[in-house]
Amino acid sequence: MIPVLALLTGATVWGLIWYPYRVLAQAGVDAALATTLTYVGALVLAVIGFRPRFRVSWILLAIALTAGWANVSFTLAVVYGDVMRVVLLFYLSPLWTILFARWILDERLTAGGYGLMLLALAGAAVMLWQPHMGWPLPATAAEWTGASAGAMFALSNVLIRKNATLSIESKVVAIFFGGIVMGALCVMVLPPARDAWTSVLDTAWLLGLLALVILAVNIAVQHGLTQLSANRAIVIYLFELVVTAIGAWLLADEMLSIQEWCGGVMIIAAGLLSDRLGPNPVAEPSARLESAAAPRS
Repeated sequence: MIPVLALLTGATVWGLIWYPYRVLAQAGVDAALATTLTYVGALVLAVIGFRPRFRVSWILLAIALTAGWANVSFTLAVVYGDVMRVVLLFYLSPLWTILFARWILDERLTAGGYGLMLLALAGAAVMLWQPHMGWPLPATAAEWTGASAGAMFALSNVLIRKNATLSIESKVVAIFFGGIVMGALCVMVLPPARDAWTSVLDTAWLLGLLALVILAVNIAVQHGLTQLSANRAIVIYLFELVVTAIGAWLLADEMLSIQEWCGGVMIIAAGLLSDRLGPNPVAEPSARLESAAAPRS
């Protein structure tokens, strides 16, 4: 039961981690600055704990930047957007993984793969469809950001699979570094308020706690992933969606409509079934730990 509990703990944390970032935003520390600072803390803890030794390469830098984009974008999206809609758009990642795997890994798509792509796209269309807005596309900047996070998450996972010899420690450190770089770029584009650093000092305890949680939960989930099959891990990790839905309802008074639930179920079904395509890779929700990142939230 320990590996199962480890994955459930990870799913619970990822499903709720958006809330403390919203608390920080309300306290005057915007999401970009908060994300950057928590990744700085996580990186320092990872270097002290792992003391990794690795050679810097272009592929490691690409993994760092794509995963950093995924995690920083997800955090921004769930802080400023509708949590469940953002999470469901992120879960289109199996669709993007199929496409990136064809391009980077030269893996052929089966008829079943095409079917799952259509199912995922249909689910997104059902969820996003509003007759008065025309095409069923993300309606807000936060939703577009969440969708891009899913795409970059998929790309980072494909790059990791292409370079399976990289150690877990080097990937953890590289991806935290990527989070710092992408977060800093967001801070430059969206500079914080003048009194933000005063708020940082006032909330330093929460920022430090988040950094510790991000690192600790990654270690826990890594343990779970090494002990369980991928198929079982996916099913367990989808518990995140349940936690997110309940958390969004209780903490943010956000609820999905019946139409949005129907589209979300189609997206989730595509993600579950994509792991049964044989050799074709999928962006498993549980693979987030491979990226050692704290989301999207």
